[in-house]
Amino acid sequence: MSGFREPGFSDRQKAAQEARKNLLNKFKSQPGPDDPAVLAKRAEREALAVKRAEAKALREVEKAEQKRRDEEAAALEAARIAREAEESAAKAAEAEAEQKAKRDARYAARKAKRK
Repeated sequence: MSGFREPGFSDRQKAAQEARKNLLNKFKSQPGPDDPAVLAKRAEREALAVKRAEAKALREVEKAEQKRRDEEAAALEAARIAREAEESAAKAAEAEAEQKAKRDARYAARKAKRK
């Protein structure tokens, strides 16, 4: 078995030239822009892009609809809370008026007792 041989300048130059040639051959072997396979892939990508755009638009519509429903529910809840607050304020006012009437009746009864 022979030992490791250090590659010389000419060996490195040949290797670089071979690599450039392989790269050029790889590039030349690729199909052109008017090749049917390339056109088919392009059409497929465009169709996929259209599907993605449609799906995104659908998601946006659904998101907007959900947001509208949430806002509607929030508005109904706010109206319910306002109605309950109004009812409780009315009950408090009614109770206060009733207490005032009782107090006034007691006061009138005390005044009547004195006379």
